Amino acid sequence: MAERNVTRPTREEVYDLLMNARQSDWVELSLEDGRSLSGAIIFNEFKGTGRLINVEQEISFDFNVDQVLDVKI
Repeated sequence: MAERNVTRPTREEVYDLLMNARQSDWVELSLEDGRSLSGAIIFNEFKGTGRLINVEQEISFDFNVDQVLDVKI
């Protein structure tokens, strides 16, 4: 089985993705533990923390910028 050589985005790149995603109604976060969560986000760039809220599934998830691998808008 061939391994994919995927580079992890830098912390600054993740910050930029999250800052842009704050304006979106719906985003998908890919986390380092393999989970992928969808919803709206609130992001505090000064603390490097945020919350993803999915009202349809009635969940909210607190995250740290270091947990995020990718943000899809």
